[in-house]
Amino acid sequence: MESYRSERPDPREARTNVKPTVLVATTTDSFSPARLAMAFVKAGCTVGAICPSGQPLRNTSAVGEIHTYSALRPLPSFARAIASARPDLVVPCDDLATQHLIDLYDQNHNRGTSGALTCRLIERSLGAPGNFPVLCARTAFMELAQEEGVRVPKTEVVTNTDDLEKWSVRMGFPAVLKANGTSGGDGVRVVRTLEEAERAFRALAAPPLFARAVKRALFDQDMTLVWPSLLRRRYVVNAQAFVAGREATSLVACSKGKVLAGLHFEVLLKQDAGGPATVLGSIENEEMSTAAEKMVRRLELSGLHGFDFMLEAATGNAYLIEINPRATQVGHLTLGLGRDLPAALSAAVSGEAVQAAPKVTENDTIALFPQEWLRNPASPFLQTGYHDVPWEEPDLIRVSVRRRSKQNVWNSQEKWMQAFSKVRRRP
Repeated sequence: MESYRSERPDPREARTNVKPTVLVATTTDSFSPARLAMAFVKAGCTVGAICPSGQPLRNTSAVGEIHTYSALRPLPSFARAIASARPDLVVPCDDLATQHLIDLYDQNHNRGTSGALTCRLIERSLGAPGNFPVLCARTAFMELAQEEGVRVPKTEVVTNTDDLEKWSVRMGFPAVLKANGTSGGDGVRVVRTLEEAERAFRALAAPPLFARAVKRALFDQDMTLVWPSLLRRRYVVNAQAFVAGREATSLVACSKGKVLAGLHFEVLLKQDAGGPATVLGSIENEEMSTAAEKMVRRLELSGLHGFDFMLEAATGNAYLIEINPRATQVGHLTLGLGRDLPAALSAAVSGEAVQAAPKVTENDTIALFPQEWLRNPASPFLQTGYHDVPWEEPDLIRVSVRRRSKQNVWNSQEKWMQAFSKVRRRP
Protein backbone atom coordinates (compact mmCIF):
# COMPACT_ATOMS: atom_id res chain seq x y z
CA MET A 1 0.00 0.00 0.00
CA GLU A 2 1.31 3.42 -0.93
CA SER A 3 1.71 5.91 1.89
CA TYR A 4 0.92 9.59 1.69
CA ARG A 5 4.35 11.10 1.06
CA SER A 6 5.82 9.00 3.84
CA GLU A 7 9.37 9.52 2.62
CA ARG A 8 9.50 13.22 3.54
CA PRO A 9 7.60 15.74 5.70
CA ASP A 10 4.76 17.75 4.25
CA PRO A 11 5.77 21.42 4.14
CA ARG A 12 2.10 22.46 4.33
CA GLU A 13 1.92 21.10 7.86
CA ALA A 14 4.54 23.59 9.01
CA ARG A 15 3.06 26.79 7.55
CA THR A 16 -0.18 28.58 6.88
CA ASN A 17 -1.36 31.22 4.39
CA VAL A 18 -0.90 28.93 1.38
CA LYS A 19 -3.45 28.11 -1.28
CA PRO A 20 -5.14 24.95 0.04
CA THR A 21 -5.36 21.84 -2.11
CA VAL A 22 -8.60 19.87 -1.93
CA LEU A 23 -9.10 16.36 -3.28
CA VAL A 24 -12.77 15.71 -4.08
CA ALA A 25 -13.48 11.98 -3.80
CA THR A 26 -16.48 10.12 -5.21
CA THR A 27 -17.34 6.60 -6.30
CA THR A 28 -20.56 7.54 -8.16
CA ASP A 29 -21.57 9.57 -11.22
CA SER A 30 -23.67 12.19 -9.39
CA PHE A 31 -23.40 15.86 -10.36
CA SER A 32 -22.87 17.32 -6.90
CA PRO A 33 -19.09 16.60 -6.71
CA ALA A 34 -18.52 18.72 -9.83
CA ARG A 35 -20.53 21.58 -8.34
CA LEU A 36 -18.61 21.28 -5.06
CA ALA A 37 -15.27 21.35 -6.90
CA MET A 38 -16.31 24.58 -8.63
CA ALA A 39 -17.22 26.13 -5.27
CA PHE A 40 -13.85 25.21 -3.75
CA VAL A 41 -12.05 26.86 -6.66
CA LYS A 42 -14.11 30.02 -6.10
CA ALA A 43 -13.04 29.84 -2.45
CA GLY A 44 -9.40 30.03 -3.54
CA CYS A 45 -8.47 26.33 -3.49
CA THR A 46 -6.64 24.14 -5.95
CA VAL A 47 -8.87 21.14 -6.65
CA GLY A 48 -8.06 17.59 -7.73
CA ALA A 49 -10.36 14.59 -7.90
CA ILE A 50 -10.58 10.84 -7.66
CA CYS A 51 -13.67 9.54 -9.44
CA PRO A 52 -15.01 6.94 -11.90
CA SER A 53 -14.26 7.37 -15.59
CA GLY A 54 -17.71 8.76 -16.45
CA GLN A 55 -17.95 11.29 -13.59
CA PRO A 56 -19.17 14.82 -14.54
CA LEU A 57 -16.16 16.13 -12.59
CA ARG A 58 -14.20 15.41 -15.75
CA ASN A 59 -16.34 17.93 -17.64
CA THR A 60 -15.60 20.97 -15.53
CA SER A 61 -12.65 23.34 -15.82
CA ALA A 62 -12.48 23.58 -12.03
CA VAL A 63 -10.59 20.32 -11.56
CA GLY A 64 -6.93 20.01 -12.35
CA GLU A 65 -5.44 16.59 -11.59
CA ILE A 66 -7.95 13.75 -11.98
CA HIS A 67 -7.35 10.18 -10.79
CA THR A 68 -9.49 7.22 -11.79
CA TYR A 69 -11.27 5.35 -9.03
CA SER A 70 -11.03 1.56 -9.22
CA ALA A 71 -14.00 -0.29 -7.76
CA LEU A 72 -11.99 -3.53 -7.76
CA ARG A 73 -8.92 -1.99 -6.06
CA PRO A 74 -10.40 1.00 -4.23
CA LEU A 75 -7.81 1.59 -1.51
CA PRO A 76 -4.76 1.52 -3.83
CA SER A 77 -6.53 3.95 -6.16
CA PHE A 78 -7.28 6.31 -3.25
CA ALA A 79 -3.70 5.99 -1.98
CA ARG A 80 -2.27 6.83 -5.41
CA ALA A 81 -4.51 9.88 -5.75
CA ILE A 82 -3.50 11.16 -2.31
CA ALA A 83 0.21 10.55 -2.93
CA SER A 84 0.03 12.45 -6.24
CA ALA A 85 -2.27 15.33 -5.27
CA ARG A 86 -0.70 15.92 -1.82
CA PRO A 87 -3.94 17.52 -0.59
CA ASP A 88 -4.59 19.48 2.55
CA LEU A 89 -8.09 18.05 2.67
CA VAL A 90 -9.99 15.12 1.16
CA VAL A 91 -13.72 15.71 0.74
CA PRO A 92 -15.74 12.49 0.27
CA CYS A 93 -19.02 12.95 -1.61
CA ASP A 94 -20.68 9.60 -0.98
CA ASP A 95 -20.76 7.05 1.82
CA LEU A 96 -18.54 4.54 0.05
CA ALA A 97 -15.84 7.18 -0.44
CA THR A 98 -16.00 7.91 3.29
CA GLN A 99 -15.70 4.19 4.07
CA HIS A 100 -12.64 3.95 1.81
CA LEU A 101 -10.98 6.80 3.72
CA ILE A 102 -11.73 5.10 7.04
CA ASP A 103 -10.31 1.80 5.76
CA LEU A 104 -7.26 3.64 4.41
CA TYR A 105 -6.78 5.25 7.83
CA ASP A 106 -6.85 1.84 9.51
CA GLN A 107 -4.27 0.44 7.08
CA ASN A 108 -1.88 3.36 7.53
CA HIS A 109 -2.40 3.51 11.29
CA ASN A 110 -1.20 -0.08 11.47
CA ARG A 111 1.96 0.91 9.57
CA GLY A 112 3.10 3.26 12.30
CA THR A 113 5.22 6.28 11.40
CA SER A 114 5.29 5.45 7.67
CA GLY A 115 1.54 6.00 7.48
CA ALA A 116 1.36 8.99 9.83
CA LEU A 117 0.87 11.66 7.14
CA THR A 118 -2.05 9.82 5.59
CA CYS A 119 -3.63 9.39 9.01
CA ARG A 120 -3.28 13.09 9.82
CA LEU A 121 -4.81 14.01 6.46
CA ILE A 122 -7.83 11.77 7.05
CA GLU A 123 -8.27 13.09 10.59
CA ARG A 124 -8.21 16.63 9.16
CA SER A 125 -10.82 15.57 6.60
CA LEU A 126 -13.23 13.53 8.77
CA GLY A 127 -12.46 14.14 12.43
CA ALA A 128 -11.39 12.09 15.44
CA PRO A 129 -10.62 8.49 14.36
CA GLY A 130 -11.94 7.02 17.59
CA ASN A 131 -15.42 8.03 16.45
CA PHE A 132 -15.22 6.68 12.90
CA PRO A 133 -17.22 3.50 13.75
CA VAL A 134 -20.16 5.62 14.94
CA LEU A 135 -20.34 7.48 11.62
CA CYS A 136 -21.31 4.27 9.84
CA ALA A 137 -23.62 2.77 12.49
CA ARG A 138 -27.09 4.30 12.57
CA THR A 139 -28.22 3.01 15.96
CA ALA A 140 -24.94 3.85 17.72
CA PHE A 141 -25.11 7.38 16.32
CA MET A 142 -28.70 7.83 17.49
CA GLU A 143 -27.80 6.63 20.98
CA LEU A 144 -25.01 9.21 21.19
CA ALA A 145 -27.37 11.92 19.97
CA GLN A 146 -29.84 10.99 22.71
CA GLU A 147 -27.06 11.23 25.30
CA GLU A 148 -26.40 14.78 24.04
CA GLY A 149 -30.03 15.75 24.62
CA VAL A 150 -30.85 15.84 20.91
CA ARG A 151 -34.43 14.96 19.98
CA VAL A 152 -34.34 11.60 18.16
CA PRO A 153 -36.82 8.82 17.31
CA LYS A 154 -36.27 5.47 19.03
CA THR A 155 -33.85 3.37 16.96
CA GLU A 156 -32.63 -0.22 17.43
CA VAL A 157 -30.66 -2.82 15.50
CA VAL A 158 -32.83 -5.77 14.44
CA THR A 159 -30.87 -8.90 13.61
CA ASN A 160 -33.73 -11.16 12.55
CA THR A 161 -37.50 -11.29 12.10
CA ASP A 162 -37.98 -12.23 15.77
CA ASP A 163 -36.31 -8.95 16.78
CA LEU A 164 -38.51 -7.16 14.30
CA GLU A 165 -41.68 -8.69 15.73
CA LYS A 166 -40.66 -7.72 19.28
CA TRP A 167 -39.96 -4.19 18.06
CA SER A 168 -43.38 -3.96 16.43
CA VAL A 169 -45.13 -5.07 19.64
CA ARG A 170 -43.40 -2.32 21.62
CA MET A 171 -43.37 0.49 19.03
CA GLY A 172 -46.17 -0.30 16.59
CA PHE A 173 -46.50 0.80 12.98
CA PRO A 174 -45.71 2.61 10.79
CA ALA A 175 -41.97 2.20 11.23
CA VAL A 176 -38.83 2.87 9.23
CA LEU A 177 -36.24 0.20 8.41
CA LYS A 178 -32.76 1.39 7.48
CA ALA A 179 -29.69 -0.56 6.40
CA ASN A 180 -26.21 0.60 7.40
CA GLY A 181 -23.84 1.51 4.57
CA THR A 182 -26.58 2.66 2.19
CA SER A 183 -27.60 6.12 1.01
CA GLY A 184 -29.88 8.02 -1.35
CA GLY A 185 -32.95 6.17 -0.10
CA ASP A 186 -31.70 2.79 -1.36
CA GLY A 187 -31.57 1.28 2.11
CA VAL A 188 -34.71 2.80 3.62
CA ARG A 189 -38.24 1.36 3.77
CA VAL A 190 -41.34 2.72 5.49
CA VAL A 191 -43.44 -0.26 6.61
CA ARG A 192 -46.99 -0.38 7.93
CA THR A 193 -47.60 -4.03 8.79
CA LEU A 194 -45.52 -6.89 10.23
CA GLU A 195 -45.74 -8.82 6.96
CA GLU A 196 -44.51 -5.80 5.02
CA ALA A 197 -41.76 -5.24 7.60
CA GLU A 198 -40.52 -8.83 7.34
CA ARG A 199 -40.33 -8.63 3.55
CA ALA A 200 -38.49 -5.32 3.76
CA PHE A 201 -36.09 -6.68 6.39
CA ARG A 202 -35.13 -9.66 4.22
CA ALA A 203 -34.59 -7.40 1.20
CA LEU A 204 -32.53 -4.84 3.12
CA ALA A 205 -30.33 -7.38 4.93
CA ALA A 206 -29.57 -9.46 1.84
CA PRO A 207 -26.46 -8.82 -0.29
CA PRO A 208 -27.24 -6.89 -3.50
CA LEU A 209 -28.19 -9.03 -6.47
CA PHE A 210 -25.30 -9.32 -8.91
CA ALA A 211 -27.50 -8.24 -11.81
CA ARG A 212 -28.46 -5.08 -9.92
CA ALA A 213 -24.82 -4.31 -9.11
CA VAL A 214 -23.88 -4.74 -12.78
CA LYS A 215 -26.75 -2.53 -13.94
CA ARG A 216 -25.72 0.22 -11.50
CA ALA A 217 -22.09 -0.05 -12.58
CA LEU A 218 -22.76 -0.03 -16.34
CA PHE A 219 -25.67 2.38 -16.66
CA ASP A 220 -25.18 4.65 -13.63
CA GLN A 221 -21.38 4.42 -13.28
CA ASP A 222 -22.10 3.65 -9.62
CA MET A 223 -19.78 1.03 -8.15
CA THR A 224 -21.28 1.09 -4.65
CA LEU A 225 -22.81 -2.39 -4.88
CA VAL A 226 -19.92 -4.20 -6.59
CA TRP A 227 -18.02 -5.47 -3.55
CA PRO A 228 -21.07 -6.14 -1.33
CA SER A 229 -22.48 -8.23 -4.18
CA LEU A 230 -19.27 -10.14 -4.92
CA LEU A 231 -18.55 -10.81 -1.24
CA ARG A 232 -22.21 -11.61 -0.47
CA ARG A 233 -22.01 -9.10 2.37
CA ARG A 234 -25.16 -8.79 4.47
CA TYR A 235 -26.27 -5.44 5.83
CA VAL A 236 -27.05 -4.44 9.42
CA VAL A 237 -30.70 -3.33 9.59
CA ASN A 238 -32.07 -0.77 12.04
CA ALA A 239 -35.68 -0.16 13.03
CA GLN A 240 -36.64 3.45 13.69
CA ALA A 241 -39.86 4.95 15.03
CA PHE A 242 -41.80 6.79 12.34
CA VAL A 243 -42.10 10.58 12.67
CA ALA A 244 -44.93 12.11 10.63
CA GLY A 245 -43.86 15.42 9.19
CA ARG A 246 -41.63 17.22 6.68
CA GLU A 247 -38.10 16.24 5.79
CA ALA A 248 -35.26 18.68 6.41
CA THR A 249 -31.50 18.56 6.00
CA SER A 250 -28.38 20.35 7.22
CA LEU A 251 -24.81 20.39 5.98
CA VAL A 252 -22.03 21.88 8.09
CA ALA A 253 -18.36 22.66 7.64
CA CYS A 254 -16.44 21.93 10.80
CA SER A 255 -12.95 21.57 12.22
CA LYS A 256 -11.89 19.68 15.36
CA GLY A 257 -15.39 19.58 16.77
CA LYS A 258 -16.41 23.16 15.98
CA VAL A 259 -18.99 24.21 13.37
CA LEU A 260 -17.56 26.85 11.02
CA ALA A 261 -20.55 27.34 8.71
CA GLY A 262 -23.88 25.66 8.03
CA LEU A 263 -26.73 25.33 5.56
CA HIS A 264 -30.24 24.30 6.62
CA PHE A 265 -33.09 23.39 4.27
CA GLU A 266 -36.58 22.00 4.24
CA VAL A 267 -37.18 19.41 1.50
CA LEU A 268 -39.92 20.70 -0.81
CA LEU A 269 -39.73 18.05 -3.54
CA LYS A 270 -37.92 14.77 -4.12
CA GLN A 271 -36.90 12.71 -7.12
CA ASP A 272 -39.23 10.02 -5.81
CA ALA A 273 -40.57 8.89 -2.44
CA GLY A 274 -37.27 7.38 -1.32
CA GLY A 275 -34.85 9.41 -3.42
CA PRO A 276 -32.82 12.58 -2.95
CA ALA A 277 -34.28 16.09 -2.83
CA THR A 278 -34.61 18.11 -6.02
CA VAL A 279 -36.16 21.31 -4.60
CA LEU A 280 -35.22 22.83 -1.24
CA GLY A 281 -36.35 25.74 0.88
CA SER A 282 -33.67 27.60 2.84
CA ILE A 283 -34.62 27.89 6.52
CA GLU A 284 -33.20 28.95 9.86
CA ASN A 285 -34.08 26.37 12.51
CA GLU A 286 -32.43 26.72 15.90
CA GLU A 287 -33.16 23.14 16.95
CA MET A 288 -31.52 21.78 13.79
CA SER A 289 -28.44 23.98 14.08
CA THR A 290 -28.06 23.20 17.81
CA ALA A 291 -28.35 19.45 17.17
CA ALA A 292 -25.66 19.66 14.47
CA GLU A 293 -23.37 21.65 16.78
CA LYS A 294 -23.81 19.13 19.60
CA MET A 295 -23.01 16.14 17.38
CA VAL A 296 -20.04 17.84 15.73
CA ARG A 297 -18.64 18.58 19.18
CA ARG A 298 -19.39 15.11 20.60
CA LEU A 299 -17.85 13.28 17.64
CA GLU A 300 -15.02 15.82 17.16
CA LEU A 301 -15.85 16.09 13.48
CA SER A 302 -13.90 17.86 10.74
CA GLY A 303 -14.71 18.46 7.08
CA LEU A 304 -18.24 18.38 5.67
CA HIS A 305 -21.01 16.43 7.41
CA GLY A 306 -24.73 16.26 6.73
CA PHE A 307 -27.60 15.71 9.17
CA ASP A 308 -31.13 14.66 8.23
CA PHE A 309 -34.20 15.65 10.23
CA MET A 310 -37.95 15.22 10.34
CA LEU A 311 -39.94 18.33 11.31
CA GLU A 312 -42.89 16.84 13.18
CA ALA A 313 -46.19 17.85 11.61
CA ALA A 314 -48.08 18.36 14.87
CA THR A 315 -45.41 20.33 16.77
CA GLY A 316 -42.69 21.48 14.37
CA ASN A 317 -40.13 19.75 16.59
CA ALA A 318 -36.95 18.74 14.73
CA TYR A 319 -36.09 15.04 15.11
CA LEU A 320 -32.56 14.10 14.07
CA ILE A 321 -32.84 10.86 12.10
CA GLU A 322 -29.33 10.24 10.73
CA ILE A 323 -25.88 11.55 9.85
CA ASN A 324 -24.28 11.67 6.40
CA PRO A 325 -20.51 11.68 7.06
CA ARG A 326 -19.70 13.38 3.76
CA ALA A 327 -20.57 16.28 1.51
CA THR A 328 -24.18 16.31 0.31
CA GLN A 329 -25.67 17.80 -2.84
CA VAL A 330 -26.10 21.29 -1.30
CA GLY A 331 -22.43 21.82 -0.40
CA HIS A 332 -21.70 24.14 -3.33
CA LEU A 333 -24.45 26.65 -2.51
CA THR A 334 -22.99 29.93 -1.28
CA LEU A 335 -25.57 31.86 0.71
CA GLY A 336 -23.45 34.47 2.49
CA LEU A 337 -21.14 34.67 5.49
CA GLY A 338 -21.60 31.67 7.76
CA ARG A 339 -23.34 29.82 4.93
CA ASP A 340 -20.42 29.37 2.51
CA LEU A 341 -18.98 25.97 3.44
CA PRO A 342 -16.04 25.77 0.97
CA ALA A 343 -14.87 29.24 2.05
CA ALA A 344 -15.04 28.23 5.72
CA LEU A 345 -12.97 25.09 5.18
CA SER A 346 -10.48 26.90 2.97
CA ALA A 347 -9.94 29.50 5.70
CA ALA A 348 -9.56 26.82 8.38
CA VAL A 349 -6.86 25.04 6.38
CA SER A 350 -4.96 28.13 5.22
CA GLY A 351 -5.20 30.08 8.45
CA GLU A 352 -6.60 33.12 6.67
CA ALA A 353 -9.81 35.02 7.36
CA VAL A 354 -12.99 33.69 5.74
CA GLN A 355 -13.69 35.29 2.37
CA ALA A 356 -17.28 34.27 1.70
CA ALA A 357 -18.57 34.50 -1.86
CA PRO A 358 -21.60 36.72 -2.59
CA LYS A 359 -24.99 35.07 -2.10
CA VAL A 360 -26.04 33.27 -5.27
CA THR A 361 -29.68 34.21 -4.66
CA GLU A 362 -32.10 35.95 -2.32
CA ASN A 363 -34.77 33.40 -3.24
CA ASP A 364 -35.32 30.90 -0.44
CA THR A 365 -36.56 28.24 -2.90
CA ILE A 366 -33.75 26.46 -4.73
CA ALA A 367 -34.27 24.03 -7.61
CA LEU A 368 -31.12 21.93 -7.84
CA PHE A 369 -29.63 21.47 -11.29
CA PRO A 370 -29.82 19.07 -12.99
CA GLN A 371 -31.84 17.12 -10.42
CA GLU A 372 -35.16 18.98 -10.75
CA TRP A 373 -34.78 19.48 -14.51
CA LEU A 374 -34.13 15.76 -14.97
CA ARG A 375 -37.16 14.96 -12.82
CA ASN A 376 -39.49 17.29 -14.74
CA PRO A 377 -38.31 19.79 -17.38
CA ALA A 378 -41.67 21.57 -17.05
CA SER A 379 -41.48 21.92 -13.26
CA PRO A 380 -42.87 25.29 -12.07
CA PHE A 381 -40.03 25.46 -9.52
CA LEU A 382 -37.60 26.08 -12.40
CA GLN A 383 -39.37 29.42 -12.86
CA THR A 384 -40.51 30.40 -9.37
CA GLY A 385 -37.39 29.27 -7.51
CA TYR A 386 -33.70 29.89 -8.06
CA HIS A 387 -32.66 27.41 -10.75
CA ASP A 388 -29.13 26.42 -9.84
CA VAL A 389 -27.65 26.15 -13.37
CA PRO A 390 -23.82 26.33 -13.79
CA TRP A 391 -23.93 28.60 -16.84
CA GLU A 392 -20.16 29.17 -16.61
CA GLU A 393 -19.54 25.46 -17.32
CA PRO A 394 -21.25 24.64 -20.67
CA ASP A 395 -19.62 21.20 -20.87
CA LEU A 396 -21.19 20.25 -17.57
CA ILE A 397 -24.59 21.35 -18.85
CA ARG A 398 -24.09 19.25 -21.99
CA VAL A 399 -23.43 16.20 -19.80
CA SER A 400 -26.80 16.68 -18.12
CA VAL A 401 -28.52 16.98 -21.51
CA ARG A 402 -26.92 13.72 -22.63
CA ARG A 403 -27.93 12.10 -19.36
CA ARG A 404 -31.55 13.11 -19.93
CA SER A 405 -31.43 11.49 -23.38
CA LYS A 406 -29.94 8.35 -21.85
CA GLN A 407 -32.59 8.44 -19.11
CA ASN A 408 -35.36 8.67 -21.71
CA VAL A 409 -33.94 5.68 -23.60
CA TRP A 410 -33.60 3.66 -20.38
CA ASN A 411 -37.13 4.54 -19.29
CA SER A 412 -38.48 3.53 -22.71
CA GLN A 413 -36.61 0.22 -22.52
CA GLU A 414 -37.93 -0.44 -19.01
CA LYS A 415 -41.50 0.31 -20.11
CA TRP A 416 -41.10 -2.00 -23.12
CA MET A 417 -39.69 -4.77 -20.93
CA GLN A 418 -42.52 -4.37 -18.41
CA ALA A 419 -45.12 -4.50 -21.19
CA PHE A 420 -43.41 -7.51 -22.75
CA SER A 421 -43.32 -9.37 -19.43
CA LYS A 422 -47.05 -8.73 -18.98
CA VAL A 423 -47.75 -10.16 -22.42
CA ARG A 424 -45.68 -13.27 -21.67
CA ARG A 425 -47.62 -13.88 -18.45
CA ARG A 426 -50.97 -13.91 -20.21
CA PRO A 427 -52.51 -17.38 -20.57
